Amino acid sequence: QVQFVESGGGLVQPGGSLRLSCAASGSILNIYAMAWYRQAPGKQRELVAVIISGGGTNYADSVKGRFTISRDFAKNTVYLQMNSLKPEDTAVYYCNAAKSPGWGAGASWGQGTQVTVSS
Repeated sequence: QVQFVESGGGLVQPGGSLRLSCAASGSILNIYAMAWYRQAPGKQRELVAVIISGGGTNYADSVKGRFTISRDFAKNTVYLQMNSLKPEDTAVYYCNAAKSPGWGAGASWGQGTQVTVSS
């Protein structure tokens, strides 16, 4: 089973940007969909963004126009570019293969990367 390691989180001021990376232990070429999820304190984990094999993307309404998901097959890495960050984006961010339908997690969870948006 492919495993994922997230990185790139940190502390950023409101309005700032971060780029998260998700390195897979194996090829992501044959994974139908990859997704980023996040879990804020006291809340359930939620889907943030999905990219499917043909390149199509889907975003949570709360991040549309601010976040961009992308992938690099040569590096087996998925990215999440986050712009115009808001305090409500504070969460631990995870990546995973996403099952269709529903975009539930298709593999074990990694350790995630903490994103804190605060002045």
